[in-house]
Amino acid sequence: MILAILLLVSATYAPPSPTVGELVTIEFPSAVQLQPSRDYEVVSNEGKRIVVRTFTPKPFVVNATINGAPIHVTIPIHSVLKANDPMNVAPLAQPRVVPYPRMPFVAIGIAVLLAMIAWALVFLRAKKRIEEEARSLQSPEERFVAALQAARSWGKLADATRAYLAATRPYISTDLTTTELVPRLREQEKFVAQILRQGDIEKFSKRKPELDEFDDAARRVLELVPKPQSQLQTGETTP
Repeated sequence: MILAILLLVSATYAPPSPTVGELVTIEFPSAVQLQPSRDYEVVSNEGKRIVVRTFTPKPFVVNATINGAPIHVTIPIHSVLKANDPMNVAPLAQPRVVPYPRMPFVAIGIAVLLAMIAWALVFLRAKKRIEEEARSLQSPEERFVAALQAARSWGKLADATRAYLAATRPYISTDLTTTELVPRLREQEKFVAQILRQGDIEKFSKRKPELDEFDDAARRVLELVPKPQSQLQTGETTP
């Protein structure tokens, strides 16, 4: 009997005034054997430390034994409700309307835009390669004529002329300056010096050359292209 009283006195719990649903920790002097009960729920059992709780607003008793000696711990449970609480249901706030997220549509739009850009780059690269392959199959004369037809400035006309001369004259390269290139031309070809100098003025000077003589120069530079053999032969004479 005395042992049971000592055990009862030595068993402590916290918090001192637990409420409904609150965890209650009971400390025993040594490991106990807990007796099952429907009045509370055992949250954890570590031998001499037991954590319990209940959702019923009334005291409950924890029954256990230590070395065969019974021990009883009464846990007072206090309600969380105020005295004479009318138990009215608290007013509920109207649910907040959550707008439909726009981020997925933004992400999809960005992905579509990137895909379109990627396909456009692939298309332009393939087109450029096809054009380069087509140009590689053309003769220097064909490339020169095509470049002259597309030229709309002295700079483009000079570039096309330099490229053609470098492709058809082994003693001329595209890295030559106008001053270096002109002396290497044959006498009948030195008329292109005007085109090259006008192109230099357009590229390296703030003063833009006039286009008054551009068309005549573009037509005359075609003299660099040798005429087909059939045009060099004289026509048949009639008897």
